[in-house]
Amino acid sequence: MPKKSSKPAGSRRLKQPEYQTLRLQKRVKHPVRLSNVYRLTKTAALTLWAHKGLFAGITLVYGLLNLLLVRGLSAGGDVASLKQTLDQAFTGNFGSVVSGLSVFSVLIGSAGNTTDGTAGAYQLFLALISSLAMIWALRQVLVGVKLRVREAYYRGMYPLVPFVLVLLVVSLQLLPLIIGSALYSQVVSSGIAVYFIEKFLWALLYGLLALLTFYMLSSSLFALYIVTLPDMTPVKALRSARELVRYRRWTVLRKILALPIILLLAAGVVMVPIIIWLTPLAQWTFFVLTMSALLAVHAYMYSLYRELLND
Repeated sequence: MPKKSSKPAGSRRLKQPEYQTLRLQKRVKHPVRLSNVYRLTKTAALTLWAHKGLFAGITLVYGLLNLLLVRGLSAGGDVASLKQTLDQAFTGNFGSVVSGLSVFSVLIGSAGNTTDGTAGAYQLFLALISSLAMIWALRQVLVGVKLRVREAYYRGMYPLVPFVLVLLVVSLQLLPLIIGSALYSQVVSSGIAVYFIEKFLWALLYGLLALLTFYMLSSSLFALYIVTLPDMTPVKALRSARELVRYRRWTVLRKILALPIILLLAAGVVMVPIIIWLTPLAQWTFFVLTMSALLAVHAYMYSLYRELLND
């Protein structure tokens, strides 16, 4: 007779792999390739154009509230007098173009600046509620639901607290970039870094801190859209966002960083000719573009978010 084993019989178990936090994971090839920046921009533009009445209404409400509570036009300064001064400084064949670009850069630098703390608080609050209305409207129209402007503002407000909590996390992730910028400005302006190699090392530190911020934001920005889903908590939204960009974080980051460049170029194409030939309309046009920029950002980011979901 065969000799029986003295070990007690038990259920067989597979050995669980050990989890290592810093272990580099193997790159996964996703079945669907993300669209390029041009296709994402085109998709966002077509979505807005297909429902232009709805999104124009949402932006109009946002703009009117800014005019009433924030007085956004006052931050632009006197464009006509500034252009006249610059026209005297820049002469020649391209003098008007240079002065137009200079005025445009001043307008960009002054966008969103308020001298009154109360106006700044109103500005932030209006951006929050308008963002929620835009995100809710984008989600609804892309599944074929017809709605009105008032529904977007009424029904899109329910995730305000989770949205703000995720936004606070995003704000904290900006700290490395802010600290790096402050350090570099301080060491250069105070004469601590004098030689090229010293400035290069401080600039390298600044770049690494900025890279850390961009790395974290490449997932956390999508948590702002995930947290607006029903029964979604901020922690769960942040975790879902990290999974959404896993193994393709740098690809996603490139597409996100392209967005401000697109907005800046589009605004320049519209604004510079108006500054040169229709100067009295420049402030109003810039205000409209500033209010529309929030909608453009959400349309682009939501298009990228949907592609990540479908991949």
